[in-house]
Amino acid sequence: MLKILHLAPQNYAGVPYDYFKMHLSSGDQSRLITFHRNQLDFPEDVCLNFPLPNFPFAKLWRKKKVNDREKEISFQTPEFKPKNIFEKYYFDLNDHLKREKISAVIKKYNLEEYQIIHYDAGLDFFRNASLARRWKREGKKIVCCYYGSDLRIRGVIKELDEISDLNITSEYDHLSMKNNLSYIFYPYDPTELPDKKNNENRNVTIVHSPTNRKYKGTDLIISVIERIKKEREISFILIENTARRELLEVKSRCDISIDQVGGTMGGTGYGKAGLETLAMGIPTITNMNDDYAEWLPENPFIIANNADELYKKLNVLIDDKNYRENLGEAGKSWVRKYHGYENVNEKLRELYKLRNII
Repeated sequence: MLKILHLAPQNYAGVPYDYFKMHLSSGDQSRLITFHRNQLDFPEDVCLNFPLPNFPFAKLWRKKKVNDREKEISFQTPEFKPKNIFEKYYFDLNDHLKREKISAVIKKYNLEEYQIIHYDAGLDFFRNASLARRWKREGKKIVCCYYGSDLRIRGVIKELDEISDLNITSEYDHLSMKNNLSYIFYPYDPTELPDKKNNENRNVTIVHSPTNRKYKGTDLIISVIERIKKEREISFILIENTARRELLEVKSRCDISIDQVGGTMGGTGYGKAGLETLAMGIPTITNMNDDYAEWLPENPFIIANNADELYKKLNVLIDDKNYRENLGEAGKSWVRKYHGYENVNEKLRELYKLRNII
């Protein structure tokens, strides 16, 4: 039995929690400690409820970082460094203020007994990775798992990156940004999903559920939907900032899903939103470059990389119910095959062995 600890800033889209559940389902011992509560009602194991800096200046500062990163020509992984003395002071002070609480959490949940430490989003309890470095000296194995903007915008934490035994990602574009990343499909258990409603909608219903409009290309998607609405009767649901159970119920009543098209800094491919609709048997549209589309095994997605492609692909789907149903069944099978706990856990153990973690 392995003892695997996950540390995550948040339970991003429920993915860290699925890793935690996957470990338990395979007979291993595991814990997931999250620093900040996810606002979209994803389940938690142990959440420390540290406050997020959401005051206006903090939001503007994060927005500036995104804008600055978009302007850079290089797609190599940035390395995190405080932008100025004030940001350095903030992180140093934040580490100092939470040190006592972290010590109490380590003791309360016996975290010292875990052998493999997953740093989800590549972030330690402390910005200078002081705990990770101690655990590394004591013989624990270090795994960094990157999810998206953590690598694209913030970059790697040098102190943690230097001691990591294994770096994994589920984002295809990351593979060209960092040369020692291993790709792994993230685990997903579709039993959480409601059954897809088979009742006939009056109009073909299309859903889009962005967590970040800019990353998902929502403005482009809305413009294409408005163009189609002028030509035919359809229904469009844009759902945001909604409790998870309600969100899934809404999706279960839809005929077509759009994950992302033409967004910026959101990568290419698909995320949790696209995976959920595939698993419910709903044809799902996303953007994907040619290399990724060819690389993804048995690719179940409908690819649209710009407004014209989205317009054409939507019209085909709207007109052909049988096509939608066949795609839906294929999507459900694909999720079980590639994202199912058993297959993902087997792949992860192979990587553990390859990197001498077990």
